[in-house]
Amino acid sequence: MFLPLHDGVPLKNMKTPLATRLLIGICTLAYLLTFLSPIGPDAMVGGLGFIPSVLFGTEILPEGYPFVPPALTLVTNIFLHGSLFHLIGNMLFLWVFGDNVEDAMGHLRFVLFFVLCGTAASLAHAYITTEPHRPLIGASGGVSGVVAAYLILYPRVKIWGLFLKGIPLHLPAYWAIGFWFALQFASAFLGGDEGVGWFAHLGGFLVGAALTPLMRRRFDPVLARAQAQDQAQERQAPR
Repeated sequence: MFLPLHDGVPLKNMKTPLATRLLIGICTLAYLLTFLSPIGPDAMVGGLGFIPSVLFGTEILPEGYPFVPPALTLVTNIFLHGSLFHLIGNMLFLWVFGDNVEDAMGHLRFVLFFVLCGTAASLAHAYITTEPHRPLIGASGGVSGVVAAYLILYPRVKIWGLFLKGIPLHLPAYWAIGFWFALQFASAFLGGDEGVGWFAHLGGFLVGAALTPLMRRRFDPVLARAQAQDQAQERQAPR
């Protein structure tokens, strides 16, 4: 287990990470609506979650479920969460890592980036899952893309986080995120919790890594200075 708590990196290109806060707000509102809806959470998750077998036309939804075109559920599922712990965990990652990635991309590009990573994560899950009838929900795929972007943009920033059974550590991003990615990889290929879309996490992360060079600001003097400082520190470090 790894939970990020704080990174302490100030924003340079904007005052407020509006997109990050908007996404957190939408996910929180969607969670409340899911459990307060008169049709019940099961119908909400079934209708708005992503079900691969429905997308591929091998299954149809029962009557009474919200009707959403199956292709659109590739996006709507991103904003749903099945439990308070599920919601808080994803939003914590988005809160810690999202603001700085948004700072490097801009508001609109960041939202597009998040949705693209979440959609790609859903597709990765669809083609690999052995249970295509089960709904996939959660922002984990989009969040995984944001984590990948943070790793690329701020690899040496030190992050406070809780590791394993709540051990507090202060580690560079490449160690903290590397540990997190190793857990996702091991869980996907060695059999983690079957109720978690591990391959969706991996898909979102890989697509996020691929999109980051395309979505970041064309020339960001702040990032350029940070990278130059990192290179200078490497040259000065004892070998």
